[in-house]
Amino acid sequence: MKPRRIPTSAVLCVQAIVVVAFAVSFATGSPDTRRLIRSEVTGKPVTPPLDISRQTPLSIEPLYNDPEVVSDEELAAVLERVQPRFWSEEDPARPAAGLKPNHVEHALRTWGIKAKFQNPRAMSGEALKNYLVDHGQWLASWGNVKRKTAKSLIQDTPGGVSIRWGKEEGTSVHHDHWLACLTEAGISIDEPVFTPSARKSLTDVLKEAMRDFRLDETETEWSAMAFGFWIAPQKEWTTRNGRVLSFDMLAERLMRGHKRLGVCCGLHRVYSLMVMVRLDDEQHILSSQMREKAMFHLRDVRDLMSVSQFEDGHWPSNWSEGADAVSKPIEDALFRKVIATGHHLEWLAIAPKELHPPREAILKAADWVIKTTTEQSDKDISERYTFFSHVGNALALWRKTHPADFWMKWEADHPNISATVEQ
Repeated sequence: MKPRRIPTSAVLCVQAIVVVAFAVSFATGSPDTRRLIRSEVTGKPVTPPLDISRQTPLSIEPLYNDPEVVSDEELAAVLERVQPRFWSEEDPARPAAGLKPNHVEHALRTWGIKAKFQNPRAMSGEALKNYLVDHGQWLASWGNVKRKTAKSLIQDTPGGVSIRWGKEEGTSVHHDHWLACLTEAGISIDEPVFTPSARKSLTDVLKEAMRDFRLDETETEWSAMAFGFWIAPQKEWTTRNGRVLSFDMLAERLMRGHKRLGVCCGLHRVYSLMVMVRLDDEQHILSSQMREKAMFHLRDVRDLMSVSQFEDGHWPSNWSEGADAVSKPIEDALFRKVIATGHHLEWLAIAPKELHPPREAILKAADWVIKTTTEQSDKDISERYTFFSHVGNALALWRKTHPADFWMKWEADHPNISATVEQ
């Protein structure tokens, strides 16, 4: 029996039908489906689009102006101690050798872009920002012979630009901390970012961070803040691998596990969660169920800290153990007490009163941390700058201001203060 040949016209007709069906399916498919098809056809990953419509980030303003917590004189004394004296002593136009990005990040999120100082060794907000966004500035600090093993802070990637983080020299210590600190400082989305080989922008860093974010990251505290400040009221976005993430999922992640877990005695998770609740007040980024769950969690933090404070006013690093932290005290280094007390005061300054411990606890904590900070030597502050910077920011928030606004007015009214202190 002769094999039956299918006419060429029939084959072409079938192919045409398949092509049309494919085109219709592609045109009517969801964005995720179209990206998947393009990826399969080209053999290359197709990056999901991200719409960043905001020119400058949102911010969370403090709620209280309470001179009983910290007076003008006390705030000035603390802020003088935490000025970012990071210029080289030999060359005041060059950053100090081996200047830690983590210190600069903390200084910038505390002082902001517009900060200026009379002290010639203190880097302005603009100089702090430039150090973080310009590979050349970083290289001026880390490019000498002794530091030649340090890798660039800013890195070119196939998808744009990323920030190197971890425990190696010259890195940002925490995941997305660089991004969160620049965001809190009020940087523009169009701010140029200079990599070792190209000029990019903050937009590229933000989009890269959002596309590559994973919910199982070790640290999500700073990602949650940065993403919220930039894309709210948008509630969700799609990552490079096609997973849809939401702020509900981030809030859930921040509350996962024991409260002692996480950076700085678990308190960055608390601060970021409080930020998300405050953003939800105006931008509605959380579901009603998740918001209530977050408030329940924060009330629990309040109750634990209400019974874990020591008589002198400080909170210990194991504050999350509640009353047991006082009845069974641990050997806590001073800097860990500063971490716990400063960070608690910081998140409380942006929290509604229902989340506050008794007022006496706040007053005692402020007295302790003011005294402790002002008693430190320059060397002590320099070595633990990141922790003491939180103290300066927290106390400024309790006066419903920001460190740069207060300090520049204070210096204008006291023009010789920096010279007097330096002597």
